[in-house]
Amino acid sequence: MPRLINSTQPPLKFIPQSFNPLVLQILRWLLPIILRYRTRPWLPAGIVHIEAKNTKVLAGLYQQFQAGKIRFLIAFRHPEVEDPLCMLYLLSRIVPKVARQQNIPLQNPIHSYFLYDRGMTVWAGNWLGWLFSQVGGVPVRRGRRLDRQAIQTARELFANGRLPIAVAPEGGTNGHSSIVSPLEPGVAQMGFWCVEDLQKANRSETVLIVPIAIQYRYIKPPWSKLDWLLSKLEADSGLPVLPISHSAIHSQEEIYHQRLCRLAEYLIAEMEEFYRRFYHQDIPKTISIESATSNQDLIPRLHRLLDKALQVAEQYFGFQSKGNFIDRCRRLEEAGWNHIYREDLPDINTLPPFKRGLADWVAQEADLRMLHMRLVESFVAVTTNYIEEQPTTERFAETALLIFDMLSRIKDTKLPGRPSLGWKKAQITVGEPIPVTERWVSSQADKQAARQAVTDLTKDLQVALEKLIAH
Repeated sequence: MPRLINSTQPPLKFIPQSFNPLVLQILRWLLPIILRYRTRPWLPAGIVHIEAKNTKVLAGLYQQFQAGKIRFLIAFRHPEVEDPLCMLYLLSRIVPKVARQQNIPLQNPIHSYFLYDRGMTVWAGNWLGWLFSQVGGVPVRRGRRLDRQAIQTARELFANGRLPIAVAPEGGTNGHSSIVSPLEPGVAQMGFWCVEDLQKANRSETVLIVPIAIQYRYIKPPWSKLDWLLSKLEADSGLPVLPISHSAIHSQEEIYHQRLCRLAEYLIAEMEEFYRRFYHQDIPKTISIESATSNQDLIPRLHRLLDKALQVAEQYFGFQSKGNFIDRCRRLEEAGWNHIYREDLPDINTLPPFKRGLADWVAQEADLRMLHMRLVESFVAVTTNYIEEQPTTERFAETALLIFDMLSRIKDTKLPGRPSLGWKKAQITVGEPIPVTERWVSSQADKQAARQAVTDLTKDLQVALEKLIAH
């Protein structure tokens, strides 16, 4: 069982954005190497090719931005941790190239400010916070209803910064290239705030939101590596390893699908018993694993299990179960951080040993309770027919890697890097800009109209991102 935090910690301080063109240029030089070898320098695990569609639209937007005609926000899909690197490649390599080809004059740097999760520096280290600040990053506490300093900084940059700003409206990765998680309303709200700030300053720029989708494909289908990964997961779970047999009756895809369902059913059953026995959750017992050949019955059981896991954490922190899984995860993350990174203690080093011991106890307990939420976080996008509708190696791999993450959180002292399955390529698709300025006028009637305008814009952005995904 991971025990990542054993003592109370000082508050997570805001990391000011401090854009440094020199640091950005160095990162750009290193980018191809980072993309290839970010996870394991000695393994074929990285991204070797990135292509983009409709990039001319983005080049034209940068030209208008630099001419003072528009302000825009880039709303990009966030399926994997490599997404920001791919976005950097898009802006630093592809957009300038397309602009030259289309005779679109642009000034350097072609870049954007961006929001990032403050929690990334907790597990990656302080160096990441420094790097992000130097290349235009603004940290945000995801679970806070009102992270004032982050919001004020992002709002100021959107309206007055020398660069556009980029945000992942899903709020976090979901591990699925072909599924867009429910969007958080922050991007739409930022759009309306920008219009409001421009109106107050008597400025005429048009405000736009630009949807961008990112998808990943393996250069070669990694069936043998997938077989190895499934065998490892089966062994780590305690299941007998089932080797692939080339049969005339069952196709390769069918065999892999059966193995994944068998593994998933076994793990769900084990976790159901875990929560039933040790956390006294009311979870009915189900059939044996031999009959589990389809995920039609597994998904309802998985969702029930995720709900129970969140309830265990919510009961500890004194929460009611409100909202979808993502909303509940965000609230729990913020509650856990408030118990660990104590803003109510002026200086933890001056506490008497008794009070320091109690604070450490609270931090340890909060960290363990947050583990329930972390397990749920990995599976919020899993659906009934994701693999069945397209049994590709990518979808098999995405599901197997989510299971790997779950087992790693439980069995290892720290969360290891994901195993390599092969070289990948990224497909980036730029969507048509969504106007915000015109919508702002109709949102000014009253508070209800303002809330409805944010909801409608969020829905339209969700639809736009979903249409950009190639199935």
